[in-house]
Amino acid sequence: MLPDREAAEEVAEELRGLLDPAPGEEPRPVREALAGDDDAEDAQWLIVLEDPRGCHDIGALRELVESREGWLEEG
Repeated sequence: MLPDREAAEEVAEELRGLLDPAPGEEPRPVREALAGDDDAEDAQWLIVLEDPRGCHDIGALRELVESREGWLEEG
């Protein structure tokens, strides 16, 4: 999760360069509306990143997201 759209777009772009994802595995920013959230700018943003081959370095991903005041959720 990231605090704003700008941070999410920056992280998604950086991930595209670092990971060289296969088609269909590109990271993409998605707005996560919170309950009772009326203002789109107050929403949290997340990056959806598919890893069907299990080859991404979770530690590096966590470090990247945390550098933008976000956190990593696996699942």
